[in-house]
This record gives sequence, structure tokens and C-alpha cells, in this order.
Amino acid sequence: MTAVKESSTRNYNKGVALSGCPVTFVMSKIGGYWKPIIIYHLMSGPKRYSELKRAIPEITEKMLIQHLKQMQEDNLVIREAKPVVPPVVTYILSTSGKELSQVLDSMVEWGLKNR
Repeated sequence: MTAVKESSTRNYNKGVALSGCPVTFVMSKIGGYWKPIIIYHLMSGPKRYSELKRAIPEITEKMLIQHLKQMQEDNLVIREAKPVVPPVVTYILSTSGKELSQVLDSMVEWGLKNR
């Protein structure tokens, strides 16, 4: 894969868009197909990895792990690991993740109305 220069026009434009447009910023955090679905399932409370996998059977393990890590880095999800054998890992929405509930509730309402 070819590396992209940090000083490229594309990266500059992306930075301008992220700082200037709030919708672009939100989409950089929850954009894509799976992140809103994961957040939707976490809105009902903490879930273990296996519970999320069962709730979203179409997602691959790789994508679920990748998106959970990204959302953890973006401070949308908190990963709680208990030091027991076998390890118990629970995912819960952070405060900023919970603030997205209104957005997702609106998406649910619109989806039910227009499908």
C-alpha cells in the first residue's frame, strides 16, 4: 500500500473539513456502516463482546474488534476488563457516546417511518 504524505493536499483538505464542519467531525467518529449499529446496541446497556456479536450476526469478528478499538480511542466506548480467568470484558458507552443516543433515536424513528 502506498503511504500518503502528511503534507498532501488531501490531508490538508481533510483537516480543514474536520475543523470547519461539525457534520464532517461527527461522521469521522461514527461514520461507516457498523459503528452506529454497535452504538445502538450499547444504548440498552453494557454488553460483552459475545453479546454484541450475537446481536449483530452479519459483522465479522475483525470488523467488530476494529470498530470497538476505534470507538474506544475516540472516547465513545469504554472497555472494562475484569482480572479474572477467563477474562471478562464489557463494553459500555462513555458520556460522549451516550450523548449520541438522541441522534440514533432520531435515525431509528426515521427508519421505522420510512422503510
